[in-house]
Amino acid sequence: MPYVEIEKPRPLVTLITLNRPERMNAMAFDVMIPLRQALDAVSADNDTRVVVLTGAGSGFCSGADLEDSGRIPGIDGLTTTTIAHRALEVLDGVIVAIRRMHQPVIAAVNGPAIGGGFCLSLACDIRLASESAYFRAAGINNGLTSAELGISYLLPRAIGASRAAEIMLTGRDVAADEAQRIGLVADVVPDGDLLAACYSTAEQMIGFSRIGVELTKRLLASSLDAGSLRSHMDHEGCAQLYVRLTTGNFEEAIDARRADRAPRFVD
Repeated sequence: MPYVEIEKPRPLVTLITLNRPERMNAMAFDVMIPLRQALDAVSADNDTRVVVLTGAGSGFCSGADLEDSGRIPGIDGLTTTTIAHRALEVLDGVIVAIRRMHQPVIAAVNGPAIGGGFCLSLACDIRLASESAYFRAAGINNGLTSAELGISYLLPRAIGASRAAEIMLTGRDVAADEAQRIGLVADVVPDGDLLAACYSTAEQMIGFSRIGVELTKRLLASSLDAGSLRSHMDHEGCAQLYVRLTTGNFEEAIDARRADRAPRFVD
């Protein structure tokens, strides 16, 4: 059975599932390498408008596999130092691949998101959680640093610097209800309703213009790197003019409101 499964549960929605439930979907290289391949393939799939990422069983992703990390390809003849660097490149590449996907990615956090699993959820554009979900920046608990796979960049931007520092420096669990209160997740739903909630959110986005949604995702991501408000507003303005002047979407929205019907955006 593959460690990463790709399904089409709804039209224009692709579900990617980490499928190693007996190890709480830990980030062994046997899982992360096919996940990266799946992300690249789905990003190039023009029949996918929204992606949902989740874990099989009762966990989202438990981070590093402490029993069997799997094997990194192409490391024959390398020293431990270089192998470690290659390993980080593999894991970092997964985070970057999610951020670079054309489609918005919803994390369906159905249970523990620990260490690298926490980072994986943060790479997604939207996070929805089940009631049994929780988050832990676990590196500090293992005598390491909690800063890994972009978390020290993404978490402060999601919930603020002080809260992020407290969570990362104490290694404590953040339960689903607290995660919603501090803005780490958009919503919390009963365990059995999580995927349905993700698909409902996906349907809302699918009703809009493809280019409008894709550019909004890209602009949200690029805002994290913007050097100033002024430079980012220029970026936003160019994107808005691009869609306004090269599509008939705005006119279609006006016509649809006048006719009291749903708009049909064809870009």
